[in-house]
Amino acid sequence: MSAPERIPARSVTATDPAVTALLARGELTVRGRIREASNTALYCTVALEGREAACVYKPVAGERPLWDFPDGDLARREVATYAVSEATGWGLVPPTVLRDGPHGEGMCQLWIEQGPGEEEGDPGADGLLALLDAEEPGEGWKAIGFAEVGEGRTALLVHADDERLRRLAVLDAVVNNSDRKGGHLLPTADGRLYGIDHGVTFHVENKLRTLLWGWAGEPLTGEAVDVLKTLGAALEPDGHLARTLADLVTPAELDATRARVDALLASGRHPLPGTEWPAIPWPPV
Repeated sequence: MSAPERIPARSVTATDPAVTALLARGELTVRGRIREASNTALYCTVALEGREAACVYKPVAGERPLWDFPDGDLARREVATYAVSEATGWGLVPPTVLRDGPHGEGMCQLWIEQGPGEEEGDPGADGLLALLDAEEPGEGWKAIGFAEVGEGRTALLVHADDERLRRLAVLDAVVNNSDRKGGHLLPTADGRLYGIDHGVTFHVENKLRTLLWGWAGEPLTGEAVDVLKTLGAALEPDGHLARTLADLVTPAELDATRARVDALLASGRHPLPGTEWPAIPWPPV
């Protein structure tokens, strides 16, 4: 019997219906645990009708309780973020489904193989983040803030002035992502960029915490405005995105998502950091 056909993450688009079906209906086999994750995250393979892919499975039973998010719904928020990403047309989140698995219901997401390794001194995300011995970011970079690097020294932490990151900053503002760290950015060898770990999203209060503040207060691109208008229509009560999110987040959270899209369109600018919560997650990378 021949080995199942493996679908490399780098060659799969976020809208490929065969991959979502594979994730949703395939046989899920746990291969190991991702130790760095704060909640239970299992590295798995999923196989269906002679096809196989690597994936991440996060069972609801392995979610750590949080004081500001209801217990047992982080997996649904990950799926909801994927739905919003798909509605933008940007494909910024790997294919993600909610399904039963070996440890009960959970989120199942396509495993993404990253591109070339980091260079020495690069804090992560394959050149999208950097530490500079400078006061200003320089051309091609956006300042995040100063960070301690040991021995009483500080360096300027910056992110690339990259359209993929800028799109992700817009997505994060829409879903109210409270944990956009450098380790959640996955650039691939074919030039795509994915964001992962979206369990703490869609809160009704402003909890946007991110490394991607480089465009704060700047005008949104024309592309972003068009995408936000599309999202606004899809979030109308009879819109396809509203119907999808209604099964994943609360009515109040859905209303808050509509309000965030409306606010972004009204201002025409990237949001500024709030004052109620720390603007940058910890640890940032």
